[in-house]
Amino acid sequence: MMIRLGLLVTMLLAATASRAQLPTAPHDARPPLILGLYAQGSFIIAHTPSVKHLAVSHPTGLELNLQRQTNGLEPWHAWYKYPKVGLALVYYDYHNPILGKSYAATVYINKQFYRTARQELNFRIGTGIGFFPTRFDPETNHRNNIVSSRLNATLQMRMEYDVAVAPQYGLLLGVGLNHYSNGATTKPNFGINLPTVFLGLNYHQQRPFRPLSTAPTARPDDVGRNFLDFSTSIGFKQRNESDRRKYSVQSVSAVVGRRINRKSNLLLGAEGFYDRSLLVQLRDTSRSGEQLPDVKKAGVFVGHELLFGRLAFVSHLGFYVYNPYKSNKFYYERLGLKYHFTEQLWGAVDLKVHRGAADVVELKVGVKL
Repeated sequence: MMIRLGLLVTMLLAATASRAQLPTAPHDARPPLILGLYAQGSFIIAHTPSVKHLAVSHPTGLELNLQRQTNGLEPWHAWYKYPKVGLALVYYDYHNPILGKSYAATVYINKQFYRTARQELNFRIGTGIGFFPTRFDPETNHRNNIVSSRLNATLQMRMEYDVAVAPQYGLLLGVGLNHYSNGATTKPNFGINLPTVFLGLNYHQQRPFRPLSTAPTARPDDVGRNFLDFSTSIGFKQRNESDRRKYSVQSVSAVVGRRINRKSNLLLGAEGFYDRSLLVQLRDTSRSGEQLPDVKKAGVFVGHELLFGRLAFVSHLGFYVYNPYKSNKFYYERLGLKYHFTEQLWGAVDLKVHRGAADVVELKVGVKL
């Protein structure tokens, strides 16, 4: 399950990254490359008392990354003031035999807030997949309640300052946060939060950066238009540490949306959920012969999509309107990535959350009408 999740997340962002360089573009029009190598120093946040025994070491790491500087080959490059898109390979040594080491591949978008010929201040956000050779084991490594699966999703956020030290080389300083979690697919799963400082070098193929054109880009034809989305999803989750089985969670949804400008869609939707783990949980806690409430749920939500060409960052806030078995709060959140393979067909990877706690990772397909 986590292999499929990681590959799909990587595919969605990598597809957008690859579109930054069109194969038919002239050689001098291709987005320039940036190659970086950074050293990292971190500590583990004890975000719950249950992980305090692991928040004692100071992990160190290395990162190698390759970026493309978007330059205007696609309209959305100019809308976001020419961000970078890239791939990072990240290694951490946790200096703790309970946690061991980790390896990750992350795809990301890096947006500049300030740029001159010699300096840049950027914000970077990305996601991907992490591999942990050392994980929770009830017999041999029961103290590792942070990581219970070898494969985990990763989220990376950071602020970067790049200053030129030579015509094509930049010294990079920054602070950020790396997060690893399997989204409750396997438990225990408190996840790792790593505040990080880093220092490194960037090689810039083109410095100072020169976009292909500074002329205003055309407004998309669908701005101001409404659309309908219909989708279905499936996810898998584990109830607790003692029950190692995976239970499916399914949903269907119908959404009315409107593109309000170049960058944004607004959404209003309704959806239904069927979580089989709740049925098992209810049976385990009920008396024999007792009539059980319905575990199916229905909700309505408002949402936003931040658009990057075919890719969108999705955020929803939902409220249950049908919830006979109140296994959670009356509201839920969702964050995810959505990618349009065609004008009508799309796929998405979402994380559904109840009050800050991961509920399920959803793999979703849908159509737009």
